[in-house]
Amino acid sequence: MSAPTATRALDGLRVIELTSERCALAGKLLADMGADVIVVEPPGGSPMRAYEPFAGDRPDPEGALWWWHYNTSKRSLVVDLDSAQGANDFRRLASTADAVIEAEPLGRLDCLGLDWNQLGGAGDPTGAAPARNDLLIWVSITHNGRERADPPATDLTVLAEGGPMWSCGYDDHSIPPVRGGGNQGLHMGSQYAVIALMAALMRREHSGRGQLIDVSMLAAANATCEFATYFWLNQQIEVQRQTGRHALPQISEPTQVQCADGRWLNTGVPPRRGPEFAALAKWVAELGLFEECPYTELLALGESYEQIDILHLDADPLGAEVFGAGRDTVNFLAERLGAHELFVGLQTIGLACGIVYSPEEMLTDSHFEARGFPVEIDHDGAAVTYPGAPFKFSATPWHATRAPRLGEHQDLIAD
Repeated sequence: MSAPTATRALDGLRVIELTSERCALAGKLLADMGADVIVVEPPGGSPMRAYEPFAGDRPDPEGALWWWHYNTSKRSLVVDLDSAQGANDFRRLASTADAVIEAEPLGRLDCLGLDWNQLGGAGDPTGAAPARNDLLIWVSITHNGRERADPPATDLTVLAEGGPMWSCGYDDHSIPPVRGGGNQGLHMGSQYAVIALMAALMRREHSGRGQLIDVSMLAAANATCEFATYFWLNQQIEVQRQTGRHALPQISEPTQVQCADGRWLNTGVPPRRGPEFAALAKWVAELGLFEECPYTELLALGESYEQIDILHLDADPLGAEVFGAGRDTVNFLAERLGAHELFVGLQTIGLACGIVYSPEEMLTDSHFEARGFPVEIDHDGAAVTYPGAPFKFSATPWHATRAPRLGEHQDLIAD
């Protein structure tokens, strides 16, 4: 993947990241957008270098795929924060930075002699270059706030205690809740950290002051519970987890169907507007299934609706029947089409749906390929496929380089 020629969104921003799985994604998002992110590792390296799996299935701290993924575009140096020299090195490094991101247990950074009441432009947090550090933005990702207890937390415990796990699972509630995959609990805190940092940078442009930002992982997870938290806060009603669809107080109609080839599809929201019913009926006819489909008359009736109000179907029996016919037509097609054909067909006529992919299938999907989502990153002459930009800007490109080797940029603190 060649280096970008245009200015990237965060070019010129320097961020110091104290290595932790809690904040690794935050640093990655910033680094891939152009920030100079320096990840500070302890002697022996970040614990993430020991996480499986490894490239070639050979344990190697330089071949941990977890480390590769979460540390693209960063630079690495080793600092022993528990030594006087290391603490001084870190303070000097922070004096050159726009921001520090860390997720250390409370009290862990006391060795640096930081006065938390003076961070955020209220004084000189590092003991060097007061004018520069008035601009420092310090972002802490904690379990539940810096002023509260900070017990050990993992991705699993954040999802369970924060609430998202309650909403994830199956219609059969004898089956326990299901943990969402992909380190979602860790990602939520990192995403909010990046959003808060961007807001702090904008504020600094006008105020000339940095600030201390405290990101609660539990609050971030709880704010990502969709309807669950608000139903409880407003009405003391618990939502019920449902297979492949939103958790709601009432059980909704199933939306996950098995297609003719045995694969699964989430059908999403059926037609609600006249043009959607017309497009679905037209596609059924093009497939040569119009005479066989028992719902075509209701689809034709649906074409007269501007929009069916799905929240008040009880008061509109005919609308409920028409709405049900749209859903039943999709299920009818699932019995006759493979999952990918149905997925593409429904998307083409403007109906949202989602095929159930394995990770390797997703990377070869034509939509993701057309968007340029799979990218190749050079690893010393070998191209390795990675997931690409989570979002794209029209004028400032996204670009990623391989994760750094341990202490690869140690000269950053050379005397």
